[in-house]
Amino acid sequence: MWITEYLSVIVIPVIVAVIVGNGTLKKVSVFEIFQIGAKKGLWTAAELIPTWIGLLTAIGVLRSSGLLEKITEILQKCFSFTGIPTEIFPVLLVRLFSSSAATGLTLDLFRQYGPDSRIGLMASVFMSCTETVFYTMGVYFAAVKIKKGRYTVKGALIATAVGILATMFLVM
Repeated sequence: MWITEYLSVIVIPVIVAVIVGNGTLKKVSVFEIFQIGAKKGLWTAAELIPTWIGLLTAIGVLRSSGLLEKITEILQKCFSFTGIPTEIFPVLLVRLFSSSAATGLTLDLFRQYGPDSRIGLMASVFMSCTETVFYTMGVYFAAVKIKKGRYTVKGALIATAVGILATMFLVM
């Protein structure tokens, strides 16, 4: 255990030292390049702020309007044959848009049923097997100015379905 702790403390400083040392040996102005990269990173973050605000607002509206509960009811009726506990459906739906909101719902399930319960285990595995599809696409596509995702949504939703199947296989 102490080896892991030691390595985790030393890895980043060693990587930074190797990069700076390599740049110095090649007579590259490392700090100047760092400043250029940091400036580009700040501009990218500034360009992403409207996308983040829009997504977070949409999630807030979805939760506070009651629409999330209605969609969850429809999903429960359509997928009741799967054996997925109905309590997990809000997590399945919200996870597509927001990891933090899905984490909050998962923690609520932990409080109510316990992390070692079937529902708690399903929520944990599901959170580990899936991605925030629409959030990730919105942020990254906005960052590189992609207008058409082509097969991205289909592929990401298929991957999410596989994550749900993996959850069912591993926990049920």
